[in-house]
Amino acid sequence: MNYYSLHHKSPKTTFKNAVIEGLAKDRGIYFPESITPLSKDFIENISEYSNHEIAFEAIKQFVGDEIPETKLKEIIAETVSFDFPVVPVDENIGTLELFHGPTMAFKDVGAKFMAKCLEYFNNDNDDEVTVLVATSGDTGGAVANGFLVAKGVNVVILYPSGKVSDIQEKQLTTLGQNITALEVDGVFDDCQDMVKTAFLDEEIERTLTSANSINVARWLPQMFYFFFAYKQLHKQHKDIIFSVPSGNFGNICAGIMAQKLGLPVKHFVASTNVNDTVPNFLVDGVYKPKPSKATISNAMDVGNPSNFIRIQELFNNDLETLKSAFSSYSFTDDETRETMKKIYNNSGYIADPHGAVGYLGLKKHGLLENEYGVFLETAHPVKFLDIVEETLPVKVEIPEQIQKVINNKKVATKIATYKDLKSFLER
Repeated sequence: MNYYSLHHKSPKTTFKNAVIEGLAKDRGIYFPESITPLSKDFIENISEYSNHEIAFEAIKQFVGDEIPETKLKEIIAETVSFDFPVVPVDENIGTLELFHGPTMAFKDVGAKFMAKCLEYFNNDNDDEVTVLVATSGDTGGAVANGFLVAKGVNVVILYPSGKVSDIQEKQLTTLGQNITALEVDGVFDDCQDMVKTAFLDEEIERTLTSANSINVARWLPQMFYFFFAYKQLHKQHKDIIFSVPSGNFGNICAGIMAQKLGLPVKHFVASTNVNDTVPNFLVDGVYKPKPSKATISNAMDVGNPSNFIRIQELFNNDLETLKSAFSSYSFTDDETRETMKKIYNNSGYIADPHGAVGYLGLKKHGLLENEYGVFLETAHPVKFLDIVEETLPVKVEIPEQIQKVINNKKVATKIATYKDLKSFLER
């Protein structure tokens, strides 16, 4: 399988090189050269397959022969090592819980898959790779955990000062070893811009790659979630609509990839907070990135989502075709809090702010009688403890995964500019 840059000014490359490079030399993100649908028999009989088998079938064409099948199956077994239940919340609405992994966020799967791929590619190589990643919240913790003590890999995480939750910050600043945290005086987009600039800086002698969803090995495994949900729901014989809380748009883009592989999904809803670049684009057809705004659903605080260009590519850059299969709506913090209360009062379910935005997207889109809506619960409520306990009459139990880090000492280096990052990388 070859990959090409969506800026179309760099040569095609392999899966291995796309993973190691992260970003093409022309600053474009990589996209697979072809997408071959899975057999109808596989989709129709999906209940007969284990999650490991489903994940293998979904990802194998994108890896090709660059990782042997036996090794790829090992990587999947280490990656898909927890549950992904669809929990009923409302009539004809359920939530796909993606927070049962080690850092209690949906990014655990992509981070672990990429770490294991990179470790395999570096197995016979004494050179070290530096994984440079920007986070608006959960990516940092998932990457830190996924890459911890990975052979030949150092991880540098940039996060916006004061704009991640306390627990998120502990998860990315307390592990030490091969994990370093840089606290940036700015917003997530500043962190992401620094990362992209570093990739193209030929004066930096380190080998750099990214573990953001711009990296194909972080992005593609997120397809698994949609297959796992369909496996649980398809016997209801209803059309499925997925509402995905969206910041950098990698997760929903992976869902559309699953659809292109033949997964029967009727429609996708990208639910955002007030960072509404994509909802506005669907209204007026003009893509106008803007500085991100801080919200209570901070993992979606992205003003220029990197993966939206991939979504456009999946629809041949045709706006009308995109709009027939994809909608996007924006919601305020007040609407999010009210919805958290509504969900809890109606069902007793504790949704985090991101899940609540996903629920709002389903409600705004509307469901017909023969449709079933699934909103993705991308993080455990404990990750946003203050917001949840301020909003709902609950005391959230601290899970074991969080107890392990909550009292650890934060260690982070403060930076403000790209010059600061470059100086750090050149040490």
